[in-house]
Amino acid sequence: MHRADKAVLRLTLGLGLSVMLTYGLALPLPHLSCLVVILLLCRPGPPLPPLKGLLMAGVLMLLMAGGVLMVPLLQHYGVSALLLIALVLYGLFYLGLKNGNPLLTLLVIIFTLIPVAGVAEQALAFMVIKALASGVLLGAFIGTISHRLFPDGEPVAKPAYLSPENASWVALRAVIIVLPVLVLALQDPAHYLAAIMKTVALGQQACTTQARHAGKELIGSTLVGALVAAIAWSGLALWPNLWMLMLWTMAATLWLGVRLFRIKASRVAPSFWSNALLTMMILLGPAIQDSANGKDVLQASLFRLGLFLLVAGYAWAAIWALERWRMRRPHTFSANHETTP
Repeated sequence: MHRADKAVLRLTLGLGLSVMLTYGLALPLPHLSCLVVILLLCRPGPPLPPLKGLLMAGVLMLLMAGGVLMVPLLQHYGVSALLLIALVLYGLFYLGLKNGNPLLTLLVIIFTLIPVAGVAEQALAFMVIKALASGVLLGAFIGTISHRLFPDGEPVAKPAYLSPENASWVALRAVIIVLPVLVLALQDPAHYLAAIMKTVALGQQACTTQARHAGKELIGSTLVGALVAAIAWSGLALWPNLWMLMLWTMAATLWLGVRLFRIKASRVAPSFWSNALLTMMILLGPAIQDSANGKDVLQASLFRLGLFLLVAGYAWAAIWALERWRMRRPHTFSANHETTP
């Protein structure tokens, strides 16, 4: 069996198992835990060992407490707190471009999602913390099992990353994409919490997206993720139970995974399909929660989709404008080299 086939099976079965456990055990914000599992299962190289995952979850919880401490700073010293968050995000995006560790994406989520949740309600911030920590533990556990069932064998070659100069520029570009949406979410956390998760995914995708392909990748992947989520939701509505949720999620993951890992040829980058998978989960999870709470699922989902498209359109415009500005400066060159996600 080819390495890519094994990667697709690990991702499909792993996400199905995480859906079964998170929703079956009624964990807080189960879709957020599943997003963390996706990040870890898409990670190249060996899995995160369970013991290391436990230690990592503990470290992340301490860092998440730091995210909670940002809440009073945002409430009383808004500008200073935002500048501090921008500096932290820049450092995290820069390190991610240098070594490609997906756990750095979790830190980006921590320093964006948790402060917004804390501004809305302190209990919600702690729910986010529990969901992220649960996702790390599940990802380590599921990753170890799936790698034993479908081992890679040969070591993975290290992917090439950007030079320090280009990494600095692309990290700054990602911060400019994320920060305005963060400011918007702080004004109305209840409606824009999902937008933060989507924006973090877009910021990460923007780090590996060429400027001339930005519109197709950022907006196109959002639409594909929304379409897959709608199909999964329609199938789930025919027979709404946990088993069907797991099977529909696995079917969607399998369809996206064969394109993500290049089993089926595609004209777009793998980041397109990984972002579509994340978008599917960000839309499907809250829709299930809306249904359980008796809310209008269609109206809420359309609002989220419209918001996601606006955010993707802004990210596209930001990349286009920043790259045009940079190209007009003397002694500069494009930072849009392809990198392996």
